[in-house]
Amino acid sequence: MIKFVKYKTKDGNEYYGLLNKDNNFIQIEGDIFTSYKITDKIINPSDVQILPPVIPSKIVAVGLNYKDHAKELNMQLPDEPIIFIKTPNTVIGHMDKIILPEMSKQVDYEAELAIIIKNNIKNIDEELVNANILGYTCLNDVTARDLQKKDGQWTRAKCFDTFAPIGPYFTKDINPDKVNIKLFLNDELKQNSNTSNFIFKTKKLISFISKIMTLNRGDIVTTGTPAGVGPLKKGDKVEVEIDGIGRLTNFVE
Repeated sequence: MIKFVKYKTKDGNEYYGLLNKDNNFIQIEGDIFTSYKITDKIINPSDVQILPPVIPSKIVAVGLNYKDHAKELNMQLPDEPIIFIKTPNTVIGHMDKIILPEMSKQVDYEAELAIIIKNNIKNIDEELVNANILGYTCLNDVTARDLQKKDGQWTRAKCFDTFAPIGPYFTKDINPDKVNIKLFLNDELKQNSNTSNFIFKTKKLISFISKIMTLNRGDIVTTGTPAGVGPLKKGDKVEVEIDGIGRLTNFVE
């Protein structure tokens, strides 16, 4: 399985790399989206900062896309994907801090599988989706739940700075529609599901969204959260784990 990572060195330069069997990074030169070559330079992860895999122009998020989450909320399954936008200011990386906003009294975690778009796409059919995906990664769709309920629409609740941790690695070598997804809060398992519980599969989602808006290279489509969402508080450690990708760790303050 090939896993990619983006990192910053102590001199401030940013690179992509491959995760090797020793959990070190092999540095990549070139454009991860088009053409690159693997160097012989080995990087110790302790010497660098792991960055979000991409900084998207937008995150297109899907609400209510797990059957178990719909059951938990006692809601009917939607006929079409329900989508909303998270803005680029929300993006942080592995080991970064989620900042709780003063205007919210309940901020929740939401473990999600996220899709990184490889090419600019518009109006594509499902059979073309796979060729336009760079990879899959972990995302925490942090949400100010009280403001979401108060506002009715979701922009404020979803778009505070630090509300979209992404990472730490990405890969294309998984079946996105059949993979285990978990969330741990202070090492306690809180969400535990499988993307086989998706209401709408990944190809359907990308095709559907592309017929609404152009998806740009590096954009993120995040696929909804399973049952078990709950609140965060200052001092928490929150981790999203997806089989074949890794564990995204963040801290709350």
